[in-house]
Amino acid sequence: MPVEAPSFNMTTYNQIFENNRKWVASKTALDVDFFEKLASDQNPEYLYIGCSDSRVPANEIMGLDSGEVFVHRNIANLVCATDLNVMAVINYGVRYLDVKHVIVCGHYNCGGVKAAMQPKDMGILNPWLRNIRDVYRLHKEELNAITNEKQRYDRLVELNVQEQCVNVIKLASVQQEYIKTGYPIVHGWVFDLKTGLLKDLNLDFEKILHDIQEIYDLTDTNWKR
Repeated sequence: MPVEAPSFNMTTYNQIFENNRKWVASKTALDVDFFEKLASDQNPEYLYIGCSDSRVPANEIMGLDSGEVFVHRNIANLVCATDLNVMAVINYGVRYLDVKHVIVCGHYNCGGVKAAMQPKDMGILNPWLRNIRDVYRLHKEELNAITNEKQRYDRLVELNVQEQCVNVIKLASVQQEYIKTGYPIVHGWVFDLKTGLLKDLNLDFEKILHDIQEIYDLTDTNWKR
């Protein structure tokens, strides 16, 4: 016999469907054709690659509605060449949805980044967190010079976003579409949970692209700028 779920669990679970009905009503009250338009197609200008943290709802923090942002989320917003999930999302977003901006968004107080700072065996998480530890290794001198642990932690969050943006720019789909159309442009953001504000790291996309061309040129154009 299956074990019956505690009543309070079912109460909160069932509330989701009531919330859904209220959400539908709020949308159709403003636009009776909202869901007909939503079902027709998607044409987002933005691809958002963020952390899976439940406190960071992608389109809400951007002030965008359904259909306006294509989203991929994982622990600590990583862009790993061996992760077919994120690779497929970027390729689809860039080549088929023609997104104009790719945003990698981290957040302060990120559990994944914090775990990577700890000298501890994290089991199955080890190969994933190693990508963040690699970021630390690349920027070890800067990070070790920060004596305040929280400030060092916050800076690693920022540097992790920066390096994941570089990983996006290394991709053939991004390079080739940019040369052909001038898009997408890659951005790095950090979300501050305490204020609700987004911080633009103001990465120089074209400079990063130019700097990596010597090794990561996948454009087949011998493009130099």
